[in-house]
Amino acid sequence: MRKKMMACVLMLLFLTGVSSCGRNRQEGAHSYTVYYVNKEGTCVVSEEYVTDTPMENKEVLLQEFTGLLKDTAERPEYLSPLSEAFQNYTLHEGQMNLDFSEAYLDQEPIVEVLCRAAVVRTLTQIEGIDTITFSVQNEALTDAVGVPVGAMTEDSFIDNAGTEINAYAEATFMLYFADEAGDALVKVSRDVVYNSNISMERQVVEELIKGPEDAEGYPTVNPAVTILSVTVKDRVCYVNLSEEFLTSAYNVTSQVTLYSIVNSLVELPGVNKVMISVEGDTDVTYRDSVSLTTVFERNLDIVE
Repeated sequence: MRKKMMACVLMLLFLTGVSSCGRNRQEGAHSYTVYYVNKEGTCVVSEEYVTDTPMENKEVLLQEFTGLLKDTAERPEYLSPLSEAFQNYTLHEGQMNLDFSEAYLDQEPIVEVLCRAAVVRTLTQIEGIDTITFSVQNEALTDAVGVPVGAMTEDSFIDNAGTEINAYAEATFMLYFADEAGDALVKVSRDVVYNSNISMERQVVEELIKGPEDAEGYPTVNPAVTILSVTVKDRVCYVNLSEEFLTSAYNVTSQVTLYSIVNSLVELPGVNKVMISVEGDTDVTYRDSVSLTTVFERNLDIVE
């Protein structure tokens, strides 16, 4: 009986100690999320990070976060989002810049984007860091075609459906843009790193709406257009666009706009034909000249 009583007392003391420790941890601890990249370089992963440093203690928290992002020796299953190329940072009025050596450019494109996403998501949790830019030897970081990446927030890594971009793919798309006269198409090769949660067909349409880069030709699709859906069935790609598609923002023919979309999509391996609808309706005449009830096929006669 005495032994049972002693065991109960010890158990009670143990539970009291555990409860007390839990209360102390909650009272003085702050929980954050630190983002890493998996060892395979295919997705962003996250871990809870608990520290006594409050969010308003910006400098200390920044040192803690950058230390975790640089050194993953205790987490061998992750890549370090802040590589050895990281040199220093500056912070002014909510704008943070991270500067890297030229070795930063040696990363695989997909890994680079994932690491950038992990860094931005982690550091923008700190109060007073609103946007983050990257530079290499004090020159603004540019993408694969030389366009500056610019200031980033957590929302920079969220796709159009509102979901987080955790995995990326890399592909080369053959896109068709207008020639200078606007009455013919030119074929352009573009390397794209994109969210692998989106279909390649949708990404092609997004690239066309985005328009040409550098000397790639001239735009064909109104940039105000919203993609409502892109699906493929029996090798026919169904593209549903917002009503802005009916208004041309550029001096190009209706054939150039339509076959810019059709020819670009038919370049993909799973597409032979394309149907285009506006707000879900195909009973539409595009610019009073072409019926969208048509099932479009590739047209190379319009290509220079």
